Amino acid sequence: MAFWRRKKVVSFLVSGSGLLFSSVAKKIVNREIKARNGCVVTDNASAQALMRANNIRVPAFFVDPGRYQSREDHEKAIIALFEKCGTDLVITAGYLRLLSHHFVSYYRNRIINIHPSLLPAFPGIHSQRKALEYGVKITGCTAHFIDEGIDTGPIIMQRAVMVHEHETEESLSLKILKEEYGLIAESVKLFCEDRLKIVANKVSVR
Repeated sequence: MAFWRRKKVVSFLVSGSGLLFSSVAKKIVNREIKARNGCVVTDNASAQALMRANNIRVPAFFVDPGRYQSREDHEKAIIALFEKCGTDLVITAGYLRLLSHHFVSYYRNRIINIHPSLLPAFPGIHSQRKALEYGVKITGCTAHFIDEGIDTGPIIMQRAVMVHEHETEESLSLKILKEEYGLIAESVKLFCEDRLKIVANKVSVR
């Protein structure tokens, strides 16, 4: 017998252009992903993500970290906005602030990040530069759940790209970015369809 199931609400943390955010949000609007857009929160008053959110009618908020005495207080204000729109899943799409234990615990296994390497290789910043310096022949991007570590959370899926002999950091970054769009969309889609299962820090697709 068929039954009604509430669509999951997806919200976003963004610091910059919002390209990854808007790519996912548009797929939700177009019903390619069976979910609802919640809201966008940024720590940057001049983030282009605010304009992109307005263009597709997704509520967007600037939450100024300078107004709060601690990172946890700042995050509590963000959580209040997310909870007001019923957020089930948080996407960190170019969000440049580290999340505290409080935030990670609140949304345990419900925060997805995209990292521009094949984790666990090259965590942290400048991953493309590190890959080139190490001389790898293949790198890529990883969709993973955020935990308290630096890019150590359960891996959802990965996509690989070839590293050519005369690759630059810029050209490699662009190649990886192209793969990130599809990777984040597929990860969100699977989450919203309740098809991701986490056991002992490993993610399987049902």
